[in-house]
Amino acid sequence: MSLTTPALLFPAISLLLLAYTNRFLVLAQLIRKLADEEKTHHEEIATRQIELLHRRVVLTQRMQVAGVLSFLLCTLSMFALYLHQDMPGVVLFGASLISLSLSLIFSLWEVLISTNALNVQLEALRRPKP
Repeated sequence: MSLTTPALLFPAISLLLLAYTNRFLVLAQLIRKLADEEKTHHEEIATRQIELLHRRVVLTQRMQVAGVLSFLLCTLSMFALYLHQDMPGVVLFGASLISLSLSLIFSLWEVLISTNALNVQLEALRRPKP
């Protein structure tokens, strides 16, 4: 394996981490907005949304950790290959791919929860107003 193989992951991981950061910022805005609404009037929908947001924050944290770990392992892999340590370089690159895969699985899980949260909101909009 050459030094350029792990280097190919650098742009992809960087963009992925940027996307994860944007998701985190959106979640933070939603939580702050929901917290303000919850102060004025307590509703069952808000309680359900808060629980879903909590789960999304935990998953976002996990996907960010796995993404950063993937980036770090990829960097270590390149360093090992630079030092002509082929076997550690290959192992580190494999670990980087596994970590990246975990990050993507957490991302998919978070998207599914996000979709569920939107359905909860749509359900609230469909209810007739008293």
